Amino acid sequence: MIREEIRKILEQETGQKNILIEEPREKSHGDYSSNIAMNLPTGKAGMSSSKNPREVAEVIKKNIEGNLPTGKAGKLFDRIDIAGPGFINFFISRGALEKELSRILKNKDKFGSLKIGKNKKVNVEFISANPTGPLTLGNGRGGFGGDVLSNVLDFAGYAVTREFYINDHGKQVEDLAKGLYKGEKRTASQIQKANQKLITKDLKIKFDVWFSQKSLDKREIRSILNYLAKKGLTYEKDDALWFRSTKFGDDKDRVLIKEDGKKTYFTSDIAYLKNKFKRGFDQLIMFLGADHHGYANRMKAAVSALGYKKEQLDFIFVQMIRLREGGKEKKMSKRTGFFETLEKLITEVGLDVTRYFFLERGANAHINFDMKLAKEKSQQNPVYYIQYAHARMASILKKAKMQPSSDFHLLDSNIELDMIKRLIKLEEVVEDTALDYQIQRLPHYAFELAESFHSFYHAKKVITKDKKLTRARLALVLATKIVLKNTLTLMGISAPSKM
Repeated sequence: MIREEIRKILEQETGQKNILIEEPREKSHGDYSSNIAMNLPTGKAGMSSSKNPREVAEVIKKNIEGNLPTGKAGKLFDRIDIAGPGFINFFISRGALEKELSRILKNKDKFGSLKIGKNKKVNVEFISANPTGPLTLGNGRGGFGGDVLSNVLDFAGYAVTREFYINDHGKQVEDLAKGLYKGEKRTASQIQKANQKLITKDLKIKFDVWFSQKSLDKREIRSILNYLAKKGLTYEKDDALWFRSTKFGDDKDRVLIKEDGKKTYFTSDIAYLKNKFKRGFDQLIMFLGADHHGYANRMKAAVSALGYKKEQLDFIFVQMIRLREGGKEKKMSKRTGFFETLEKLITEVGLDVTRYFFLERGANAHINFDMKLAKEKSQQNPVYYIQYAHARMASILKKAKMQPSSDFHLLDSNIELDMIKRLIKLEEVVEDTALDYQIQRLPHYAFELAESFHSFYHAKKVITKDKKLTRARLALVLATKIVLKNTLTLMGISAPSKM
């Protein structure tokens, strides 16, 4: 990864770690840029913080240019510029871009995969809907989000387990689901089986573990209560047993056993946390509805009480979805019985469109789902626009009836070189998303990639009388097809060869 190579070079020259490398907004400022010279507390000889940042940047530039191997093959940069108060701007060389293009064609469906996870065991829990009714749009948003984040983490080298927590204990699910929709009455067990079938078959989400709350036996609950008591983290008050969660940053202590002697959901949650850590997970990630924000502090308090670090538990809170049709918002309410099920939405607009529209905004942002746009079979619909780009690539490669070549030096126009620069960003998207869970990068990147290809297609004829040039451009088309398909695969969206 070129960005990583730049980071390593700067780390070596400055002695600093975790250096920020960004893509400048303006092309004239290079392909990558760093502000390290303006944030350097101490460094090697000649780079003390007492110097002007621009002077420090000049020293860093000189050292890099002196240490890089010479010759076309080994040259990473065309040039390095210093701009403004001390930004170091890097312009990637043609040789480096040709090397990256070759790597894409060689790695194929593996391109974009990384080893940064170092096989660290991660548990991603998502959907986890109570089996009291059909899956809602909110369930779907968390479901697709959890599935895609799991894909990314797996691609980045983590050992990922997808888990669904079946909240199948308590009065709420022991009763019949009381006419939630269409006047039907079904048992919680029947609803759960129907939901599992929908998730696997229609949503195309495969869970590794379906964990039943009922499976947390009395011994596990008793073990947790005994552990907390021995640590002096419980006390009795008002005929109830309390957990001293305020000791770990929670806003108030929490009840574990109620006055009637029954355990609270939180007690089961603590036992469930312990169960996960006992299974050897290093990191736990949970997708929850936005109305569960208060849940985070008590759960992190429980993690600390169990002897683990709070940072080992991450929450992703998913905001609501507003369904709009004909310029008006469709009101949804379980209480009144008028609400859109996930199954119905997928039937109307398709799985690919539903996934994309649910993924294109950050989890903490509301979604206004435009039904009219979602149903469009034109390039106004971003999903159609992206998939059409892939289909067009497949068509070109089929029509050409010749193999791509490695004469990459023939790709000398700015639009072609910019395409290669866009292709290599997939690795960066995967790395950044694996670290901060902002999965909306993927649909944004897929759209930008399709946009770049459509621009290239209209500007440059791929199949020409010049066979050498044709074969070189076919290599670029094939590489673009590979990267776009890999991106769509991470999102769980199909990459059609025909439209």
